[in-house]
Amino acid sequence: MPPQPMRVLSVPSGHVYVRHLSEVEPDGSVLRLADEPVPGDVPAAQWWPPPVLDVRWVLDHQQAFDLAHLHFGFDSRSPRDLEAWVQTLRWCGKPLVYTVHDLRNPHHRDSATHAAQLDVLVPAADALITLTPGAAREISRRWGRTATVLPHPHVVPDALLDRPRPAHEGFTVGLHLKSLRAGMEPLPILEVLVKVLAPLPDATLQVDVHTDVMTPGMPRHDEVVAATLTELADDGLIDLRVHDYFSDDELWDYLSSLDLSVLPYRFGTHSGWLEACYDLGTPVAVPSCGYYREQRPCLPFVLDQDGLDVASLEEAVLRAYTERPRWRADAAVRRAERSALAREHARLYAAVLDR
Repeated sequence: MPPQPMRVLSVPSGHVYVRHLSEVEPDGSVLRLADEPVPGDVPAAQWWPPPVLDVRWVLDHQQAFDLAHLHFGFDSRSPRDLEAWVQTLRWCGKPLVYTVHDLRNPHHRDSATHAAQLDVLVPAADALITLTPGAAREISRRWGRTATVLPHPHVVPDALLDRPRPAHEGFTVGLHLKSLRAGMEPLPILEVLVKVLAPLPDATLQVDVHTDVMTPGMPRHDEVVAATLTELADDGLIDLRVHDYFSDDELWDYLSSLDLSVLPYRFGTHSGWLEACYDLGTPVAVPSCGYYREQRPCLPFVLDQDGLDVASLEEAVLRAYTERPRWRADAAVRRAERSALAREHARLYAAVLDR
């Protein structure tokens, strides 16, 4: 009989990062449990907040999995909740693997809650993974733990990894403000981009923002940002696009249409957006906070909680304009990387189960 697969309670399973930790054609050595449906009136595919982070769920389903692997989704759980969860896993004899994606939560203005959550999870994990050497050094410095560094897998679908980039006229810089999550610093970035692009022939600044930011009365409405964007658009200085969340296909088309994507983050750690741009061949200007610059080839500039260095952002944009870098993932290399990630995760799972 073939060996039984290692049954992994992956938190979550449905996120693209986690899906791409498996081979395109899995070999059956690892079985990641499907996400538990989220109670209430939510989309069928929604995995957050994960019900499996409840102690009672672990106790009731402990025979269904061999180990737990935590990635995302614990934002709403208090440190005390997480302490109870990891203790329950230990009591049930279930090892915990934790991939440290975020050393600073990009959705929290105050870092204290996430830091307290990490103070529970990082020491408790039987094995740690992170995405960059810099993040691993920070984990070692803060908690004295060693994290295995494994790269972010591809984000766009396998079939699109070698799709030709669409041809277009001019030079388009994209600044996507999404729904203005806490870690964004849009207005100083916007001011610099308008100034540096204005004299460049055929250069366009396309600013995308979600409807909830621009609409009075909606929870994410920002009166100052909305007024600034409207004024710049009326003056012809930006190409303003207001819309709801892109579907995946819309996002890939959007990223492929850009000659430069600028990340306006003043804190954070790693970026799936950056990985998607790398998959599609779109250069990215990344801030100095976090470890974005260690993920893939990019154009760094200085932005963190102490502010923006204007000259560094101007330099990054002008370099993109003059050099037109074409940093794009090789499809075959990405596929080989995905296979290697699948093997490394299987090896790590087997090691913690043996211990």
